Amino acid sequence: MKKILSITVVTLTLVVGAWFAIEQIFRGGDTYYTQITTNGEYHPYKDDAGNTISDYSYKLPGYDTDGRQIELSFYANKNRPLKRNAYLKVIYHKGDVRSWEQVSRSAIPKKALAQLD
Repeated sequence: MKKILSITVVTLTLVVGAWFAIEQIFRGGDTYYTQITTNGEYHPYKDDAGNTISDYSYKLPGYDTDGRQIELSFYANKNRPLKRNAYLKVIYHKGDVRSWEQVSRSAIPKKALAQLD
């Protein structure tokens, strides 16, 4: 019984560890904060059915929790521009914005917010 329990614990530990590693590799990254200051650049394109789809791209400065700046380039994946003056939390990894979400001003670290203001 001890042997089966030990094997089960080791197997679960390896599965959970692998899950976190995969999550970090494919979705993880560094957190930056930015503010939408433009309407973005409009990009219309056609899907396979011939329907016109709109998208907007942005190039904005982003700041980490220590106030260090990088240039963020990303698509909104929306058919309208993002709300002006909205604050975003961006996950960035090796030149690629992996995800973004709108956050409140109070959720931004002080050093990053000082750079945005």
